[in-house]
Amino acid sequence: MTVELAALADLEPALAADGFFDRDDVVAHVYVGYRASDVLRRTDTPAPPEPCALPVVAYSIEPESRAAVPSGAYAVGAWHASWSESEYADAVDAVRAAIAEGDVYQVNLVQHLSADFDGDPAGLAHALAPLRPLEPRPLAGDGWTIVSASPELLLSRRGSRIRTSPIKGTRPAGVPVESAKDAAEHVMIVDLERNDLARVARPGSVGWPELLVERELAGVTHLVATVEAELREDVTLTELLDAVLPGGSVTGCPKIAALDLIAQLEPVGRGASMGALGRIHPNGDVDLALTIRTFAVAEGALHLWVGGGIVWDSDPAEEVEESWVKARPLLAAIGAPLAAPVS
Repeated sequence: MTVELAALADLEPALAADGFFDRDDVVAHVYVGYRASDVLRRTDTPAPPEPCALPVVAYSIEPESRAAVPSGAYAVGAWHASWSESEYADAVDAVRAAIAEGDVYQVNLVQHLSADFDGDPAGLAHALAPLRPLEPRPLAGDGWTIVSASPELLLSRRGSRIRTSPIKGTRPAGVPVESAKDAAEHVMIVDLERNDLARVARPGSVGWPELLVERELAGVTHLVATVEAELREDVTLTELLDAVLPGGSVTGCPKIAALDLIAQLEPVGRGASMGALGRIHPNGDVDLALTIRTFAVAEGALHLWVGGGIVWDSDPAEEVEESWVKARPLLAAIGAPLAAPVS
């Protein structure tokens, strides 16, 4: 059974009430939506409407060892975008204007695609498996399913050791990332992630053993970093998740100012994307993917969100293309490629 919750703060008490932390033979499969971060925003600007009905937070307690989910056939219709390429480019310019004013210095902008869907969502997970997602198992609830191909680690905890691996910088597979703009974007987010972990870390323990490392992930070339720290003994699960959510690589810098601007500019909510999906163990260990490259199936439709970080020297046309670079391997994998142009 999948339990739906209204806020991130409800997750740890709900797991405790289920006796989860007293067991050693189960794991909690957990989803946290980007919408859980609405409480952090400072402005009164309403959050954009969600394109599909999903819970804010959900979890399912499952046996530690569980058989693979069987997959069936599915069909995907034509893709439709929530905003046009020119509207997305205008939003890039709006972020650059905010940077010029000193309000922010990086903001992540996200496009949304939707298509009619019929069939078995588990079939999507089977099709995406060759892209080696961090959390390949779908999470399903009442009328919805989340299927992720994310290669980005939001949070790992093993004992007192915590780690995150932000991704910034993207090119098609086989093409090196050799741009000063991408390097600057990457270093900004690593600095933000250092600050996030420092909120819950032992003083002086935050380090970054990897920076600007080029890897082939989810069908594209990325720049990846690793930031790690020693967790303080007094930190609760809720405090740990609060420190890292929403992920810096899908918000911007400063994070709260970026959240406000995102709500102002994006035409629809981020749904299943830009949150977290993964596993929490009774001993406190955690494995959460950041839900980039993540689909939602709900109300007879398939949804996907893709985007990228905008900095001062971003070119609007190049940012539009970067979002499609990220989408194309996913849509090719599920047999539903983009038409050109997307309506």
